[in-house]
Amino acid sequence: MTAWVLHVDLDQFIAAVEVLRRPELRGQAVIVGGDGDPAKRGVVSTASYEARAYGVHSGQPLRTAARLCPDAVFLPVDREAYEAVSAEVMAALRESGAVVEVIGWDEAFLGIDEENPEQFARGLQQRIRDATQLDSTVGIGQNKLQAKLATGFGKPAGVFRLTDENWSDVLGDRRTDALWGIGAKTARKLRELGLHTVRELASADPGGLAQQFGPATGPWLVLTAQGRGRRDVDDTPQPARSHGREVTFQEDIADRERVTEEVARLAELVAAELATMERPAVRVVVKVRYAPFITQTHRQPLDRPTVDATAIREAALAALNRFSGRRPVRLLGVRAQFS
Repeated sequence: MTAWVLHVDLDQFIAAVEVLRRPELRGQAVIVGGDGDPAKRGVVSTASYEARAYGVHSGQPLRTAARLCPDAVFLPVDREAYEAVSAEVMAALRESGAVVEVIGWDEAFLGIDEENPEQFARGLQQRIRDATQLDSTVGIGQNKLQAKLATGFGKPAGVFRLTDENWSDVLGDRRTDALWGIGAKTARKLRELGLHTVRELASADPGGLAQQFGPATGPWLVLTAQGRGRRDVDDTPQPARSHGREVTFQEDIADRERVTEEVARLAELVAAELATMERPAVRVVVKVRYAPFITQTHRQPLDRPTVDATAIREAALAALNRFSGRRPVRLLGVRAQFS
């Protein structure tokens, strides 16, 4: 028996749930986000493959998505529905006997000991299909990094194995931002150092990169490019690390006093919810999204862990005062972080 890590990812999960609820939408471009009105402020939560063909993607403003795909069907976000279907999916995965580590509504890592992981993966896909009628993709690896990346090569509704044996063949010539955890900024800095591909990064000097990225991040970049990663799959439920509220305004706010009032209001809402959760905060983070789409955050530590509304509101306003921008504001958020 061989130990494997599997990554299960539901294909276009939110859009797929909506199509199940509305079968007449099958085959159409479906975009889910905000309250479903592309004329209002909001971002795309997910898009069907038909909509993605027009360049629509998660995180994109709904208005932009409407310009790219004007004939799409726009639907509001329904968190309760997605959470209910997600619970069914995770229950089906646990019934397989594997160790299941949930990492989101639509994805999970599984730890198994099997001689034929592809056969086990196809069994998981059938379990999910029987329980929810949803399609899924399964990535197989010797660690979480390999399994997560393998899923991308298996989409849609496929199974793909990525291991030490085929790592270089599959990823060696790809750009470094093809790796899980390496974003555009890091990839750009790596290119400035002459490291353009995964293969080049895998052969880089960890010590040299430590000088550029720090003693932990530098060596980690090399190990990631070599396909090294954590193997442990933990089924212990993870408590939330923060709780917050956000509001997107239909018209940009240019009045600083109005911005201050909104931050104070959000902070008090968060504090009230923390009190019911009995989860004291240790710091408060304020997020401001300026027009057109520039987002910044500042945080303020609390003197002691607390759910006190006055302390949380004052910390939020202190964090707000650290913003130097005076551009019109389209979104505000207040988030309390736990220890």
